[in-house]
Parts: sequence; structure tokens; C-alpha cells
Amino acid sequence: MSALPSDTAERRMLEALVCPQTHNPLTYDADRQELVSKAAGLAFPIRDGIPIVLIDEARMLDE
Repeated sequence: MSALPSDTAERRMLEALVCPQTHNPLTYDADRQELVSKAAGLAFPIRDGIPIVLIDEARMLDE
């Protein structure tokens, strides 16, 4: 299973996700398999193709 969906509907779903802290759009980092909120300084993991958009699961971008 690919972590980044190739289906148009699934891509739209990813694009609709926002940071739970800032409510700004997230960007996809294909190399790290993460959704990134530059405004919050957080990166949210994608595990088994599922974005985990929980602040407790995010890593700080400084790491």
C-alpha cells in the first residue's frame, strides 16, 4: 500500500486536512512520509497510508 494515495479523491482528502493547532493547510513530505505544518513547527506521520493528525503524535520540525 502506498502512503500517498494516487486516487484523485484520496488526494483531495489529504489536501483538505489542516493542522489541528493552527488550522492552516498541511504540506506533504514524500521523503519522510509526513504531513507538515510549518506554522506550528510540527510534522504528522502517515502510517500504513493513514495520516495521524494528532498533536501528541507529531514531531517537532527542529528534530
